[in-house]
Amino acid sequence: MIRLHCFGESGNAYKAALPLELSGLEWEPVKVDFFAGASRTDDFLALNVMGEVPVMEAEGLRLSQSGAIQDWITEQTGLYGGGDDRALQREVLRWVLWDNHKLSGQAGSLRFLMHFLPPEKRPEQVIKWLKGRLRPAYETLERGLEGRDWLVGDGVTHADFSCCGYLFYPEEFGFDRAAHPNIDRWLDRIAALPGWKHPYDLMPGSPADRAQKETA
Repeated sequence: MIRLHCFGESGNAYKAALPLELSGLEWEPVKVDFFAGASRTDDFLALNVMGEVPVMEAEGLRLSQSGAIQDWITEQTGLYGGGDDRALQREVLRWVLWDNHKLSGQAGSLRFLMHFLPPEKRPEQVIKWLKGRLRPAYETLERGLEGRDWLVGDGVTHADFSCCGYLFYPEEFGFDRAAHPNIDRWLDRIAALPGWKHPYDLMPGSPADRAQKETA
């Protein structure tokens, strides 16, 4: 059994959980109570010195970072990596690296600052700066999807799973689907894949769960 240490609010974990789910591999999520400080405990740091999710355990193997886990999924299944075409493989990797640096890396930080910090602790200047940094990233993704169903090749790849990582979440963080018709259609196409699940349904934990716990 593959175990993925994750939590529902993490778009980075979703990048690993979604291809695991769609690939047909047998896996189970293991909740990391991030907001209670679980990723900073000695036990978790022994699991992943980086103190981050996702972390995958499988047959004595332990991997962290969504891109590395995606690569392992491709190694096991032959899916989502660009097939045998080295040019397509490199193009998938190019989009994964771009997403980590330009899109998810900033969208995740912005969403956290806007929705998971108390209002009095939200750094408004940083929020404004991140929104400005994200606007050209959304436009880059919009251009990359012009006239295309998928970012690379003729089918879904890890390029798509990486770049959609934060874009299904309902919280507002500077992204307007209606203003990006190519992205909008692409997200609908991903959601139509057999077996697709929303991150809050695929992984344990959501803002609603936390609110319920805090008021219990």
